[in-house]
Amino acid sequence: MYATPVDSYGRYEPVTLKNIHKHPAYKKLPASLRHDLTVAAQVLPFRTNAYVLDELIDWERVPEDPIFQLVFPQRDMLAPADFARVEAALASGDRQALLEAVWSVRRAMNPHPAGQLTHNVPELNGRRLPGLQHKYAETVLFFPAGGQTCHAFCTYCFRWAQFVGDRDLKFESSQVGELVAYLRAHPEVSDVLITGGDPLVMKSALLARYLEPLLEVETLTSIRIGSKSLAYWPARFVSDPDAAELLSLFERVARSGKQLAFMAHSSHPRELSTPLAEEAIRQIRAAGAIIRTQAPLIRRVNDSAAVWAEKWRREVGLGMVPYYMFVERDTGPKQYFEVPLARAQRIFADAYRQVSGLARTVRGPSMSAFPGKIRVVGVTEVGGEKLFALEFLQARNPDWVGSPFFAEYSPTATWLDQLKPAFGEEKFFFEE
Repeated sequence: MYATPVDSYGRYEPVTLKNIHKHPAYKKLPASLRHDLTVAAQVLPFRTNAYVLDELIDWERVPEDPIFQLVFPQRDMLAPADFARVEAALASGDRQALLEAVWSVRRAMNPHPAGQLTHNVPELNGRRLPGLQHKYAETVLFFPAGGQTCHAFCTYCFRWAQFVGDRDLKFESSQVGELVAYLRAHPEVSDVLITGGDPLVMKSALLARYLEPLLEVETLTSIRIGSKSLAYWPARFVSDPDAAELLSLFERVARSGKQLAFMAHSSHPRELSTPLAEEAIRQIRAAGAIIRTQAPLIRRVNDSAAVWAEKWRREVGLGMVPYYMFVERDTGPKQYFEVPLARAQRIFADAYRQVSGLARTVRGPSMSAFPGKIRVVGVTEVGGEKLFALEFLQARNPDWVGSPFFAEYSPTATWLDQLKPAFGEEKFFFEE
């Protein structure tokens, strides 16, 4: 790993189930493992590329290697009965039976958690605006139609439903004019997050058609771009055919007076350890963007205080700003990746203690639940009762932000709906 020169990756080419069998290291895997991956990938989207395969995965450690776990669907990501049903349908050669089995499993995986499809879509002049979400007063999310795939798919992704070919489950819009009109009608919105998928799969000229109209919205102060490209395809900023055009676009945004925030999904320190990734970070920062990093706590990938401390230290050393540790959302193969809240808080605190103040910009562990972003502050004791102390970092109701509250301690709870209010209360205050 890490031996390839920074200019060796040119045009992006995806690797999927159709061509992964050509990769030399993959061909050496046991047939049983390759079979399991093929079955699981019928349900969970699979896509990667040569950079991830050759630079990030330690094939001597497969299947335990964290990056392998991050991008290759695994047998145990499906319940045994679900795996058996999909396996049998695949073996039968009956395409319709396979589709029925796959969608039966997918529909049970909570494809749109936290009210994304039902409560977050805004309206303008009485008409819903598909491809936009407005959950928090200050921030609007925009899903450009050309950016609703990724350079590689994360197996834990909470937006996996974007990638399975069902238009009823997909957020997207090509109507940047509607976004601008909505922003002008809502001056309380100070920043827009361009998200996906990954907006940086788009050609720079197409991305510019989405970004440049936003520069004319006076009330907008920040433009965020959510992307995993620094981890999965850093060539986008170095040797891609239009890398220079992309960086020039970043410079135009920065010169306009808007803050350009590059929201980097950084799951493991290895993703930031190649010469190509380091060069990409330098190029992005030189173009005037601030890189903030965030990721969920993922069992089998980064559920270690040492890994998070190393990641935050590396990020700070590269000029990036640690931003969030998230709790793995209640969607997709959550049973495979989830970590109990009590353990998540210990991992965060243990990692936090190991880093300097420059890395303590990070917040977490945070649940992006229906009411808002809820941080597990710690475990405490009140009146002899062991409790979770929690607070809202962001909320549907702005009055809740910064409000502390308590829940009964549970060593096994992994999400908000598994917590009970403390002190004998029937409901949390935000459930009234």
